[in-house]
Amino acid sequence: MALRINPVRSHCNLAMPAGRMGEKEYPMPDANIPDTSNPDTQAIAAIQAVVQTYLDGLYEGDADKLASAFHPTAELRSEKDGEIAILPRETWLEAVRHRPSAASQSLERLDRILAIDLAGPELAVVKLNCQIPPRYFTDVLVLLKLAGGWRIASKAFRSDTR
Repeated sequence: MALRINPVRSHCNLAMPAGRMGEKEYPMPDANIPDTSNPDTQAIAAIQAVVQTYLDGLYEGDADKLASAFHPTAELRSEKDGEIAILPRETWLEAVRHRPSAASQSLERLDRILAIDLAGPELAVVKLNCQIPPRYFTDVLVLLKLAGGWRIASKAFRSDTR
């Protein structure tokens, strides 16, 4: 199921016509109010929390926060010169530790979760946009629900420099 994460609340009431069941209003369920008893809703909330930790860690340049969102065996993949470039998690985290953060430079922050696809109770794919100007990223994150909860198992990304 692909879900667009763009929360908009709507309020609808269905009034029954007079003479059928009286003049009492019968509220329609609000499709945008999450049903927290639904396992999918709980999974989406947990996935969003991991993604938020990832985005916060990127902006703040907090390698420990990023490490908590990624499984230790995760790798980052991108295209370079027509080939797949693979960056191990630890190498990436070390680079994050030694670069100035977007927050420390007061750079604009604009993060957008474009889609969450809950493929099953233990697998999700998240597509998002984020930025560390002058680089603007599209990330595709694969998350797995493991014994310790949801973690990013893999990241593929592309970026534009503007």
